[in-house]
Amino acid sequence: MNKEEWMSLSDQYIMGTYKRFPVVFTRGKGMKLWDTEGREYLDFVAGIAVCSLGHAHPAVSNAIKSQADKLVHVSNLYHIDIQIEYARLLIQQAALDKVFFCNSGAEANEGAIKLAKKYGNDRSGGIKNEIVTMIDSFHGRTMATITATGQDKFHKGFNPLLAGFHYVPFNDLEALGQAISDKTCAVMIEPIQAEGGIRVPDPDYFQSVRRLCDEKGVLLILDEVQVGMGRTGTLFAYEQDGIIPDIVTMAKAMGNGFPIGAILAKDSVAVAFEPGSHASTFGGNPLAMAAAKATLETLLSEDLISNCRLRGGYFMNMLNELRKKHPIISDVRGRGLLIGMELDGEVAGIIKKCMDRGVLIASAGPRVLRFVPPLIVTEQEIDQVIEILDGVLREGA
Repeated sequence: MNKEEWMSLSDQYIMGTYKRFPVVFTRGKGMKLWDTEGREYLDFVAGIAVCSLGHAHPAVSNAIKSQADKLVHVSNLYHIDIQIEYARLLIQQAALDKVFFCNSGAEANEGAIKLAKKYGNDRSGGIKNEIVTMIDSFHGRTMATITATGQDKFHKGFNPLLAGFHYVPFNDLEALGQAISDKTCAVMIEPIQAEGGIRVPDPDYFQSVRRLCDEKGVLLILDEVQVGMGRTGTLFAYEQDGIIPDIVTMAKAMGNGFPIGAILAKDSVAVAFEPGSHASTFGGNPLAMAAAKATLETLLSEDLISNCRLRGGYFMNMLNELRKKHPIISDVRGRGLLIGMELDGEVAGIIKKCMDRGVLIASAGPRVLRFVPPLIVTEQEIDQVIEILDGVLREGA
């Protein structure tokens, strides 16, 4: 079938929850994707910060194939060898003690909200169960996580939202301190607001937040769903802020495209989850664990996190050179290979023109181009994107 036939079938059978680009991808390898027409694209979206090793990485593909021949699913009613192996490997890299496995970032954040509420309720007689989150945050699409999300556009049509969530401006310590009350059990923040426009806080912000949470006796939850697994230049983004959170959520890049999410917590917090408190039928199933273990081992053994720092710095410099040439670029910001370029105008037309030229770029709001390529990206591939962007900006959106 040709592209139009595939898209027609998609419209016929799939709910219209996505505004999709007019392309049907059938194959990927490394930094590249190919569509039904055989056209090649350089991928600087990576499934929205998911495919950090690139497409069809042999280590991950072989791990999935091998595990599929042995055991795909049993249940968390039983101990699972590959789940235990991966849990040990992951926790050994973290500053936290225990992990709960699930299937997505929204599910991880939902679980973190439940863990924080139960922890607070257990220790306060049911008084401490409210959570403070940030304006322009994004935490997922379940009822709890869209309520936690501080953007009205995600709330529209889903009232009544859940009670007990309060919003303050990101990077505003005074506002956060005023919002924390005797009923607050946790503060939930993204180390960098990705969907909110690639917003990077002041260098000392998170150390001040950590101190404030300690003073007020509330938990600090970091949503690292998009920024974790090496994306910002360290395995966990919190490492660069010099703090240890109480709870961390992860997903996206954990399985290089295979669905997996996780909640990491300190021992003192994890004990709030007892048998029956929380569960996930498919969470931590052998196939997901094999993909995740291969992904993490590859990130570490091939030193791709160092590559992320190097290429990220190079990319930022090149984008700032573009900024000198094009007044429409108002800002370039980010960390590692999570980079945003804000324009004085809408970015949709630029994304489409880049796609027409064989480069995939995402947005982070209507005025911000988001660059989240696989961590295997080279300087030559960055140069190719810069050249195409330069040409598109010269033409105008």
